Amino acid sequence: MKRFISIIGALVLVYVGLISIILASTNAKFVLLGTDALIFLLVLGISSYTVYAQSKTHLLEPWKYVFRRPLAMSALIILLAYVFIGLLDSIHFRTSLESVQHQETKSYTGDVISIFDVLTSTLKNKQEKSYSSPFATHLYVKETIETETGTVRGYPRLKFGGAHLNEPENDRGFDIIVSTIIGLIKGSLFWIAICGLTIFWLAGWRKDKFKAQIQMTLQADEFIPTRVILATFGVIVLIAFLVVEFADKYHVLGTDKVGQDVLYLALKSIRTGLVIGTLTTLIMLPFAVALGVAAGHFGGWVDDVVQYIYTTLSSIPGVLLIAAAILSLQVYIANNPELFETISERADLRLLFLCAILGITSWTGLCRLLRGETLKLRELEYVQAAKAFGVGNTKIITKHILPNVMHIVLIVVVLDFSSLVLAEAVLSYVGVGVDPSTNSWGNMINSARLEMAREPVVWWSLVAAFVFMFVLVLSANLFSDAVRDAFDPKVSRSK
Repeated sequence: MKRFISIIGALVLVYVGLISIILASTNAKFVLLGTDALIFLLVLGISSYTVYAQSKTHLLEPWKYVFRRPLAMSALIILLAYVFIGLLDSIHFRTSLESVQHQETKSYTGDVISIFDVLTSTLKNKQEKSYSSPFATHLYVKETIETETGTVRGYPRLKFGGAHLNEPENDRGFDIIVSTIIGLIKGSLFWIAICGLTIFWLAGWRKDKFKAQIQMTLQADEFIPTRVILATFGVIVLIAFLVVEFADKYHVLGTDKVGQDVLYLALKSIRTGLVIGTLTTLIMLPFAVALGVAAGHFGGWVDDVVQYIYTTLSSIPGVLLIAAAILSLQVYIANNPELFETISERADLRLLFLCAILGITSWTGLCRLLRGETLKLRELEYVQAAKAFGVGNTKIITKHILPNVMHIVLIVVVLDFSSLVLAEAVLSYVGVGVDPSTNSWGNMINSARLEMAREPVVWWSLVAAFVFMFVLVLSANLFSDAVRDAFDPKVSRSK
């Protein structure tokens, strides 16, 4: 496990090095948004927990059970792919303008972009006039076209989609087949190389022969289901190489009303979904854990006050509270435009504020669970013995109660992630979610509401948002099921 941690550390250093090279080469100004800071703080916390769990058997054994579950590991690989994109999209900067003669200070553009924007510049910059369907070569609606014979109504050629084809009606099908084969070959070669390196590393780690390690991997008789991990990674790699192969030639998921690539919008929305699902939890935990444990342990007036707070808060319609808070924030932003240098900073503040409101309104359920569990724990013999020996309340809570309720915290946190991602989509759909300038699946669904009423129907924006959100939520649910089974003491882990 120590070797594994050292490998992760080396990858982090390489990651930071690549970021530094990109920022230096573009002569850019680093921009730290509020959500960016919290995201990296969360990554640091998870890394610290990973190192801490290595020396705690009661934490390490449940995670070993999770790692032995093939379905859970397959879901984890998919989640890590989402996280990787989200992290790339969380490193923001502003590029410098061309220097003017005799100008002492550098000027920067007002557009805040990320590392992910640089890597996907092909998708970002290929903007059409309006709607186009997936893999189309012409616009989706008829327009007036000037030809040599006069003015006619027809479907104009796209500026970028299929622009390399001379006769798109005849050549498009063959070109798609050839590009698919090339993408699959490139992806397969890359995947085979990664599999070889992984098996070679496992053979060296276990001091076994390379051939024996291959047989062990194929037989799936391992501590970690390497075969499932590599298979899931292979599917992701093949999809990624296919998308890269098609990105220069077509709009894989079509374009929206203003001609933006829908695939780019769906990928940019990943960060918003992850921010809503993770940062809301980060804000919620202190309230839920502190108040829930305090109410259960101390009882009396402390319990009455905590119950009154979460009962009152639960009685307020959540959507109305969120709407009132967001509208108040909009008024504040409109009255203080000098506080924000760029539009992205204003949109990020609204996103961060939405996370805070969701956290404040969603901690009550976990608080109730922790209060009930603490009421049970405080009556157990070892807690009563600690009180009899004069142990202080702080030490009883930290040494005896918190370790025995952390499985509930972990289970609820993982399960709530999915519901929070879906909550963002619903709130953005009704207009009280993230800023309209922020890419999110909720905003895509909200825009698709009117597109579905068109004739012909523009369906691909809704389908793209649904598929990306469905895969993320399904993977989170599958992984959370394994975590729940591993950390719930009432569930048998014999299988």
